[in-house]
Amino acid sequence: MTYQERKALAGSFLGKTVKIIIDRPLGSAHPKHPDIIYQVNYGYIPTVFSGDGEEIDVYLLGVDLPVTEYTCKIIGIAHREDDDEDKLIAAPDGVVFSQNEMAEKIYFQEKYFKTTIEALYQKI
Repeated sequence: MTYQERKALAGSFLGKTVKIIIDRPLGSAHPKHPDIIYQVNYGYIPTVFSGDGEEIDVYLLGVDLPVTEYTCKIIGIAHREDDDEDKLIAAPDGVVFSQNEMAEKIYFQEKYFKTTIEALYQKI
């Protein structure tokens, strides 16, 4: 998948409501890096593949309990300039986060990458 195709794929989900499967619930450890503890629920959209050949990943913000699946709205994209995939950012319908708030909530993992946040809404 080219860089442009990856960006187009991620961008096509902005504003859409999707069902995600959570494979790394809030409070769980990363399977390959146990020092990384998930500060938010983290999962993927089934059957939609990203630049790394795996299903496209989604950070779920605004849900303070571990969940196994969730229907939510894509409110942002974490564009990784130094990786082969981008991450979607979702929240319950009607919940809005600013670019800075999104960046803070996913920093626990994105601090290892050069990431730019694209937001659906500009929250003041």
